[in-house]
Amino acid sequence: MFFLCEIVSFALIYRNNVYQQNIMLSSTNAITGRLLSVSGTVFSFFDLQKINHELLERNGLLEIEIIRLREQLDMKVTDTTKFDKVFLNDTVLRNYKYQHITANVVNSSVRYPNNYITINKGASDGIRPEMGVVSPQGIVGIVTNVNNSFSSIMSILHLKSRTSCKIRHTNFSGSLSWKGDDVLFAYLDQIATHATFQVGDTIETSGYSDVFPPGILVGTIASYNKQTDDNFYTLKVRLATDFQSLNVLRVIDNPLQKDQKEIEQEARKND
Repeated sequence: MFFLCEIVSFALIYRNNVYQQNIMLSSTNAITGRLLSVSGTVFSFFDLQKINHELLERNGLLEIEIIRLREQLDMKVTDTTKFDKVFLNDTVLRNYKYQHITANVVNSSVRYPNNYITINKGASDGIRPEMGVVSPQGIVGIVTNVNNSFSSIMSILHLKSRTSCKIRHTNFSGSLSWKGDDVLFAYLDQIATHATFQVGDTIETSGYSDVFPPGILVGTIASYNKQTDDNFYTLKVRLATDFQSLNVLRVIDNPLQKDQKEIEQEARKND
């Protein structure tokens, strides 16, 4: 009864006093505005997640297009004869192969000698073993195990990881590996002593495999050394990818990977 009388009293005050009407309307508008502001912030947050995902998809497509154009440019520089035009039209423009699948990281490690990453995409999404994986910053690793819904990736922060890389704008390539200590650095071995480079130069994938296309960013040269009895440099590479804050990754799909692997295995049988 007390609360009922209170409600009736407030209703009579509101109906018979203009001043109180204005105060209550202003208060109601302020509360409503605050609620709308909070709900707008929440919806904007979820919209930003969707926008970020769309931007990552577009960035992936642009990276593939840049790699395709770079391959075309390299071929034109190498050979400007009539054969070059036939090669570009028949091979690059028609058969350019790399695509990508976007996935989210659900688990990741960096503190072990052999580190793995788990993503929320699997065989049902078209992912299979031996597919390359990259982040928006650079190279990440290679898919090793797949089930219907998830995939496991062997990070390049793994003692058994080997990736063919080269110094950008040169043909000097080597094998990238990790020594199991610092997550910020890896090492590129077997760089010829007559190679021309300097600290700060970019390291990228060479394309000498069926996993990664050429031109994927790996990192930059932090330092280098040469053993007195060795004819090769070892480059210390500052990795572009921050493995401690991985979120969204792209799995590279090379539909011709199986065909390439089969012909290479067939060639080795002749050895």
